[in-house]
Amino acid sequence: MGNVLRNDTVNRSLEQKTEEELWVDYRKTRDPKIRENFIRQYAPLVKYVAGKVAIGMPSNVEFDDLVGYGAFGLMDAIDKFDPEKNVKFKTYAVTRIRGAIFDELRSIDWVPRSVRQKTREVEDTIGALEAQLGRTATDQEIANSLGVSEAEYLKTIMKISGTSILSLNDVWFSGDENDKVSIGDSIEAPSSLNPDVIVEKEEIRRVIVEAVQELPDKEKKILVLYYYEELTLKEIGQVLEVTESRVSQLHTKAILRLRAKLTNIRKGII
Repeated sequence: MGNVLRNDTVNRSLEQKTEEELWVDYRKTRDPKIRENFIRQYAPLVKYVAGKVAIGMPSNVEFDDLVGYGAFGLMDAIDKFDPEKNVKFKTYAVTRIRGAIFDELRSIDWVPRSVRQKTREVEDTIGALEAQLGRTATDQEIANSLGVSEAEYLKTIMKISGTSILSLNDVWFSGDENDKVSIGDSIEAPSSLNPDVIVEKEEIRRVIVEAVQELPDKEKKILVLYYYEELTLKEIGQVLEVTESRVSQLHTKAILRLRAKLTNIRKGII
């Protein structure tokens, strides 16, 4: 009976404090009750992020598994969040949750080797061709370089579309554990730079943002709508008045082109 009364008292105390006050308390005390409160409060965010990741994933990737992976990211975010930095917890947590999901997907290596090889082949072809042309390559030009018809090339794009979201979240620059830049992060917040980041990180983010700006308009728009406006592929299709499968195709082409461009920049080719 005493434990029940104490728990009720603790719960009432938590309810009476603002979220900002709870973060300050948690940073000082690491009180497990406050941690549990944050986990319950932000559990829907894990399902939301898992749902976003699940779109376009192969059928063998279970939604519940993604939620489980993301829960570890939420707990990590709670433990490492610094309320004194001018960042909302939700914004910080989304990155951590998604990162935990992709880290686990990489560790179980769910992408078939044949698909991985084909993705690399297409990406390398686009990179070499656009470096040579000095402009965006057309589908026909890419198909010719691959030695296939344009229809076969587009069929390949659809086949590898499930891996494109994962590849966009690869870390492009990494300082310490809390100082990373992925391509996806830069699309999501194209104009926001943490004022205390190191110069190299700012430069990498600038390069990524510029590379996004150089994409064909429709591909660029799809990336921004998906990663920044957080629309689903179906919703983007309604905005652009094209089918969901067409959006998926354009999304994949944009990411392959973007990664190829960034690889060329990193190698000093362009």
